[in-house]
Amino acid sequence: MTSTMSRAGLYVLSGCSQPLILTLLKDAGLADPTCQLYMFFYSLGPATIIFPLLLEKAKWPSTRMILKAAGICLFDIVATVMNYTGASLAGPTIFSIVYSSVTIWTACFSQIMLGRVMNARQWMAVAVVFGGLVLTAVDSQQLGEKVTHGLFLILAGSAMHAMTYIMSEGIMTVTKEVISARQNNAIQSGVAAATLLLWQLFYTLPRWNERIWVPMQAAGTTMSYGLGILMLFSLSNLVHSSTFFHTLRYFPGGSTSAGVMKGLQAVLVFVATHFVYCGRTGGEEMCFTQAKLLSLVTVAGGVMGYGLATPREYEGATSTAGYEPVDNVAALEIT
Repeated sequence: MTSTMSRAGLYVLSGCSQPLILTLLKDAGLADPTCQLYMFFYSLGPATIIFPLLLEKAKWPSTRMILKAAGICLFDIVATVMNYTGASLAGPTIFSIVYSSVTIWTACFSQIMLGRVMNARQWMAVAVVFGGLVLTAVDSQQLGEKVTHGLFLILAGSAMHAMTYIMSEGIMTVTKEVISARQNNAIQSGVAAATLLLWQLFYTLPRWNERIWVPMQAAGTTMSYGLGILMLFSLSNLVHSSTFFHTLRYFPGGSTSAGVMKGLQAVLVFVATHFVYCGRTGGEEMCFTQAKLLSLVTVAGGVMGYGLATPREYEGATSTAGYEPVDNVAALEIT
């Protein structure tokens, strides 16, 4: 249990680092939303997990299970691109507030796909979180069209990302044939890296000069510094991805607990962004305001309230993540 708690802590901290690193990439001219160079490095880190797995000569699941994991990955690529493109437009503070709504989206989707019934306190928490998101949306409109566009990208991406929480947990815990956390991570990361590599070869390379090199020169970014930030982003996601799948598989509450941790992540990113970036880069979106504080307290409070209301749902559960494995298999039969 100590190891699981430690990995959950690393999951939160590595998640906090990602929007902060993305701001560095944006300032360095490396966050072009069409090239998605940074997203290739983002997926490359966890993709390396496949090499020790191959050396171990472990038994791999059936082709059907591998295709299920690959399908979840392709869905998540769209969600992740939307989230980080939105973060580059709206800034890390708004990103952290809106992205913490993953908890609530996870709760709603778990009813549909995993057969979970939410109690009245949980529904109240859902209402509080969406109230906080409305406050964030209203405040972001005063910061310009670009920030508002980024906010709605993050909102849609968060909902889609929550769906991958449910599907990933499902194929590791409640389907007739299950896949290990490391294998799931390796397959999904490998598919993502391969897909984004093709995008780099066929889209980014022909446009390298105007999309990447010229913005880098305008920002005064050297090749070594740019590569260093990209590798840091890659390493951060290696830690985040590994601990994410472990948390889904072994932490009590599975996908819901992973979502609740987003509330803590939002608070940490909010504070760190103000002290690290406010007045140094970007505009008002990087700084502490009373409106943002109110939004953060509302969303994080709803997330934590949901977490406090949830543990009773797991009493007497028989599966490792708190779900009955037989009745919910059909909902996770992804073809």
